[in-house]
Amino acid sequence: MCDAMRDKIAALLQDSVRAPAHTDTTNKLQSAVLDFSDEGGAREGGLVWRGCSGGCDTEDGTAGTLSDGNLNPGDKLEGSDAATDDPVHLKRRVGLFSGVALIVGTMIGSGIFVSPSGLLERTGSVGISFIIWMACGLLSLLGALAYAELGTMNTSSGAEYAYFMDAFGGPPAFLFSWVSTLVLKPSQMAIICLSFAKYAVEPFVSECEPPDALVKLVAVISIVMILAVNCYSVNLATNVQNIFTAAKLVAIAIIVCGGAYKLILGNTRHLQEPNFASSTATLGNIATAFYTGLWAYDGWNNLNYVTEEIKNPSRNLPLSIIIGIPLVTLCYALVNVSYLAVMSVSEMADSEAVAVTFGNRLLGPMAWLMPLAVTISTFGSANGTLFVAGRLCFAASREGHLLDILSYVHVRRFTPAPGLIFHSLIAVAMVLYGTIDSLIDFFSFTAWIFYGGAMVALIVMRYTKPHAPRPYKVPIIIPYIVLVVSSYLVVAPILDKPQWEYLYATAFILGGLLVYLPFVKWGYSLPFMDKITVFLQMVLEVVPTSTTFEY
Repeated sequence: MCDAMRDKIAALLQDSVRAPAHTDTTNKLQSAVLDFSDEGGAREGGLVWRGCSGGCDTEDGTAGTLSDGNLNPGDKLEGSDAATDDPVHLKRRVGLFSGVALIVGTMIGSGIFVSPSGLLERTGSVGISFIIWMACGLLSLLGALAYAELGTMNTSSGAEYAYFMDAFGGPPAFLFSWVSTLVLKPSQMAIICLSFAKYAVEPFVSECEPPDALVKLVAVISIVMILAVNCYSVNLATNVQNIFTAAKLVAIAIIVCGGAYKLILGNTRHLQEPNFASSTATLGNIATAFYTGLWAYDGWNNLNYVTEEIKNPSRNLPLSIIIGIPLVTLCYALVNVSYLAVMSVSEMADSEAVAVTFGNRLLGPMAWLMPLAVTISTFGSANGTLFVAGRLCFAASREGHLLDILSYVHVRRFTPAPGLIFHSLIAVAMVLYGTIDSLIDFFSFTAWIFYGGAMVALIVMRYTKPHAPRPYKVPIIIPYIVLVVSSYLVVAPILDKPQWEYLYATAFILGGLLVYLPFVKWGYSLPFMDKITVFLQMVLEVVPTSTTFEY
């Protein structure tokens, strides 16, 4: 039965992949389907390369992995996954405009439309809250510039996962994929889709609050729609991202123009008194206020998750960051000023959806534009979130740190469909379970542990890999600044208000080692997984890429 399935997969792959029919390529093709034994594979350091028969060239290691030495930067930028004669790999289809749209589209979600009042509640001051908004933008830009150096050094998808593998090895990289794959990325998408569902159903219900079951149903439907888009085509997913990013920028322009109109009329009284003296902010409150602001900026590192699919990454990755993040910061600053031109501080603090209140005050019969803007913004943000989450799953499983099937790519559409489906299933479970807000609250500091870890990785590789190609190089002071700030964001809330949830989150992170040791380090595998993998290959029409390997 298993052999028959393998033969069908080989026939399907050979019929569907449009590649030159060279003999060596055909041999690679046949051995790329499934190789559960150690025979017929090229072994290096205990690794069995699935996409390579014993006699083919394995190049110099994993795709995009750095090797020290005086190399021509152009030799490694594309990575071995982008070789033109490789029949199955992720295609480079993300250009500069799509890169900017991915950054802007995932950063601008529901936060700026729904909850700018969170900063006011935690700081008690218009002036301090505005400073924190700008500081969050600056911190995101500095972090993204450091990530640009890492992303042009190693053009493998996976962002922090790939950088931890280069700098520290397997265990830290596995712990990152463990937390991000099971909690951070799915819960982020679940919250965004719940926000989308709430504002999508609100105009159609007569009650003050839409029914919880209806909101969850619409959220699940939105996840399925976004999954279908991302599985069907990378081009379709990026086009959707481009369109929704443009739409949300139009919505922001409406808010800014409305605020400018009020300011021209002289409505500046809420902006004239910054109230620094009346601030109730403490050390811990400022850190949690940063969490609120940084949630609105979240997504600044998302382009690094898809570097294998970026055209000319040495140019377009840093350029997309330099264009996208300042654009978002400018939008957030203008939107906050516009809100205060129409509403008082107390009105903003009491509003559950500031943009909706703004629309009701200013737009009159066109007030429905603001709920529509929130739905458009959240749908686009969810699309970008799933787009990058699937690539993290793909990168980690390709290294043997997750199930093999999650690293496979569709034979015709070249999308990491299993990874996308896996993330979507977890997000649906979180939506139905309905208690994910606390997960975000207490795992936000976890995300900054890994952001700080990426800065340590950059600093370490400045010394351990001094001659590695660096098409883009940041001043060394930048990763140190981001490392200090991330350490503060992790430690300050714990010292200010210790809670058991922080301990639970830390235990969950370290608990990943209980999975890493038997299944990754010692190579234990469940006996029935081979048959499940072959069955899923048949159902999903997916195969390994040429760089998939196992321990």
